[in-house]
Amino acid sequence: MSLTRRQVTTAALAAVPLAVAATPATAASASRRVRTLYIAGDSTAAQKYADAAPETGWGMALPFFLSNAVSVSNHAVNGRSSKSFVDEGRLDAILEAIRPGDLLLIQFGHNDSKATDPARYTEPWTTYQDYLRQYIDGARARGARPVLATSVERRRFDAEGNAQRSLGEYPAAMRALSEKEGVALLDIEALSFALWQRLGVEETKKYFNWTETEQDNTHFNPPGAIAVARLVAGESLRRRVLAHRDVRRLNDEIPESWITWPEATA
Repeated sequence: MSLTRRQVTTAALAAVPLAVAATPATAASASRRVRTLYIAGDSTAAQKYADAAPETGWGMALPFFLSNAVSVSNHAVNGRSSKSFVDEGRLDAILEAIRPGDLLLIQFGHNDSKATDPARYTEPWTTYQDYLRQYIDGARARGARPVLATSVERRRFDAEGNAQRSLGEYPAAMRALSEKEGVALLDIEALSFALWQRLGVEETKKYFNWTETEQDNTHFNPPGAIAVARLVAGESLRRRVLAHRDVRRLNDEIPESWITWPEATA
């Protein structure tokens, strides 16, 4: 998919004459403006198109849990790591559009572990953290708020039916970086791991892209994407990344029919 197709054009922030002092009414109006939540991530979050259905990125379902005060600009792309996303200019594209008060949600780790691929590989405690700092510093320099999110866990169980972790030291490295840099952390790895453990071996198949021809334990179908998006929204509220007025439907059933896959465009 081309970068152009994934970008969401945002309106320019209106200029306010410096000579005019802000009144309570104008300040309230500014506080109520629509903020944009940008997603920088990989295939687990990415927009999917009709040729990939029923595969669904959790970023496609996140708007169902957000109020009209927060819009989603999903820049996540299949196969990217924290490194390749930067090297391809995708972070630059976000930083050109992001505005003060917006959010940049950063979730990488699945593809950073590809040790045989120098275009994507990062080492958890050095280069992975170095690349994540580029997202953090870039967002802060533009008055936006960076938010780190550990990668969602894969569907993996041992012979006794116990969920198994698959992401190595990347979640721990991100947790340590969030503390060091004072960045809010959504621990989606821990939350999704607990959810898969609770659901068990058979029930989790209903959340991943299992079809008659494919048994995919990494990517989601609509129920799985909705479940993970609910975790993201709920944790964003708990960690005060979002306020109560920013979220909705956290305890509601979301119809699978709300998920749609647009046709890919050239």
